[in-house]
Amino acid sequence: MAETTTESVIDDALLARIRSRAAQHDRENTFPHDDLRELTEVGYLRMFTPVADGGLGFGLARVAREQTRLATAAPATALAINMHLVWTGVAHVLLERGDDSLAWVLRDAAAGEIFAFGNSEAGNDLVLFGSTTAAVPGADGSYAYTGRKIFTSLSPVWTRLGVFGRDDSDPEHPLLVHAFLDRSAAGVTTVEDWDTLGMRASQSNTTLLDGAVAPAERVFRKLAPGPSADPLIFGIFSNFEILLAAVYTGISQRAIELAVEAAHRRTSLKAGGRPYAHDPDIRWKVAEAGIAHDGIVPQIEALAADVDALAAHGAAWFPKLVGLKVRATESARFVVDQALRVAGGSAIYSSSELGRLYRDVVAGIFHPSDGESAHSTVANSLLGPVPE
Repeated sequence: MAETTTESVIDDALLARIRSRAAQHDRENTFPHDDLRELTEVGYLRMFTPVADGGLGFGLARVAREQTRLATAAPATALAINMHLVWTGVAHVLLERGDDSLAWVLRDAAAGEIFAFGNSEAGNDLVLFGSTTAAVPGADGSYAYTGRKIFTSLSPVWTRLGVFGRDDSDPEHPLLVHAFLDRSAAGVTTVEDWDTLGMRASQSNTTLLDGAVAPAERVFRKLAPGPSADPLIFGIFSNFEILLAAVYTGISQRAIELAVEAAHRRTSLKAGGRPYAHDPDIRWKVAEAGIAHDGIVPQIEALAADVDALAAHGAAWFPKLVGLKVRATESARFVVDQALRVAGGSAIYSSSELGRLYRDVVAGIFHPSDGESAHSTVANSLLGPVPE
């Protein structure tokens, strides 16, 4: 189910330390600073950066495997770091396709900068195709952003925040303007409102922008509202969806491990003290979980490998990507549910790792693309759009 530990950036000892801290961060609703420090030391945040620029030179398939492994220990840590990896992954995807407009992101990551994703907005079901944030152009090519960004993972530590907003200075030709803000920029405020059901250690607080200025050299795309064939959009979607799928598949993998442990540990008085691992109903539940999990792992590997190989899926890329995300997150929810049933009543206690995974895995339904959006994308691909 997983790559051998000798091939991973995260060795067994580091993985164990990260796992040992996860429950406390969840319980206390705190950010895992020690996890970030140790992962930074082994080069985790510069996996996408070319070796020549001080990175590890990994492609998306390798990074996805690493994220699955990390999520088996601390899903919220993996989810938070996902946002940094999405931006460095976007820069990598563009560079591989001859676009060096974000090559500086890879160099900054190697130098220790931490990138966060500041695109999500409450009530914006257009996702990347529209924005409720105002982007006002300056005479020098800079842009001032005013709006409210939600789910900003890595809130306590990011140094570069990728944002976008709508420029209506020409009402006939509005633009969606993408840029990076520095943490020190005036008008950037973190609202510490992350008190959630699950994924608590990700500390994905709300970010308020009040005229926060991105200098001209940090403004990297201006696109018309609506769907776009620009490689940036592909880069964001491919990295975001595949790496999310990887994180939730890590949760699934860990849930199966815990289910197997519980089945061997629990015994049945009714069956004369035999372990539940011998009970046909329990065996069925564990097998169902294993079948669901094993079906997702090669899908992530194959689609990520296609991104790395510059496969020419054309318009089929987006239904493939959103379909993978939905299958992975829904499969993970099913697997954790089965594992909970196998573990029995002990899983209901707040000290239970499976109970924490049960809360963490629910977050998968809220990430873009959600079920409705994904089904619309796939339906449009198969049936064509509904006429106006």
